[in-house]
Amino acid sequence: MTALLALSRLIDRVNEIIGRVAGYAILLAVLISAGNAVIRKVAPQYSSNAWLEAQWYLFGAAFLLAAALTLKQNEHIRIDIVYGLWRRRSQHWIDLFGHVLFLLPFCIVMLIYLFPYVSRSFNSGEVSTNAGGLIIWPAKGLLLVGFIMLTAQAISEIIKKIAVMSGVIEDPTPFVSSHDAATAEAEALIEEIKK
Repeated sequence: MTALLALSRLIDRVNEIIGRVAGYAILLAVLISAGNAVIRKVAPQYSSNAWLEAQWYLFGAAFLLAAALTLKQNEHIRIDIVYGLWRRRSQHWIDLFGHVLFLLPFCIVMLIYLFPYVSRSFNSGEVSTNAGGLIIWPAKGLLLVGFIMLTAQAISEIIKKIAVMSGVIEDPTPFVSSHDAATAEAEALIEEIKK
């Protein structure tokens, strides 16, 4: 289990770094968007579909490259109306079941289909059909990289769930229901107002 936990920590660290850096893609996309809007008004002859496609690539990169970090931090959207009623051990079983039977197989199927999809695009030098558009294979490559990272993070989460359930490590992401979080926030605000 020690070797598996070391692997899990490595996966977590890599996805943390890549996920945080990917956040800057949004800033860059916003700057490109603003610059493109100004250029279209001031000097339309310098405007290009490449700027619009660069925005799409950057938003896609932010989403795809941060998905693994979101899973690591247990921040994916879930409906915790029923989930929150269960004891934490049952929640771990639900998470483990979901990761093993749904998330991991889905990621593997995506990888099986994405490898040839990206390879064909790369080998053909696929370019956008829009006038002045960008090459497409880097965007398709981001799909592949994003799913590789998500698959690795799913494996890391499975390792951590088993370790938590067997008492080897503490729960890295203790569950707090939205109701409990709202109650805690309200109590903190009341205490602040009383001061």
